[in-house]
Amino acid sequence: MTVSSQTGNRSGELRPSRAWKRLRTFAAATLICGALGACTGEQFQKGYILQPGSLEQIPIGASQDQVLIVLGTPSTVATLSGEVFYYISQRSERKVAFMNQTVVDQRVIAVYFDKNRTVMRIANYGLQDGKIFDFISRTTATSGQEMSYLAPLFKLLSPR
Repeated sequence: MTVSSQTGNRSGELRPSRAWKRLRTFAAATLICGALGACTGEQFQKGYILQPGSLEQIPIGASQDQVLIVLGTPSTVATLSGEVFYYISQRSERKVAFMNQTVVDQRVIAVYFDKNRTVMRIANYGLQDGKIFDFISRTTATSGQEMSYLAPLFKLLSPR
């Protein structure tokens, strides 16, 4: 520690110089900013991660094997009027390390097959205005057998 003698000190003790005080203040501010910066902005991805351009590689009429090659193993499979592959994902973030995670996006990609095991339709479901919404056809899912499979998936993904 560098100290300098300052005049006017009656007891004759040494006090830190102004440069040393500034350095200490700067170091303390740097540590505080670094600590706060390290605690912010965590993002989490759970489930299936859709690679850019993957859905474009699966045309209507593609085989079930082609879907498995491009997208991989589905998160779950259902049987409606054919088979359906569901790929489920959730993205969340945490602003500060000790806070709870907040769900930013939830998606269920559904690939519908006909009886011949060829792609009949592809849907990319998410929540929009609190309702299950298909981001490909730009429609809201309606009630029925399809909705009975989707609703529990989104409840499973909801934050607790």
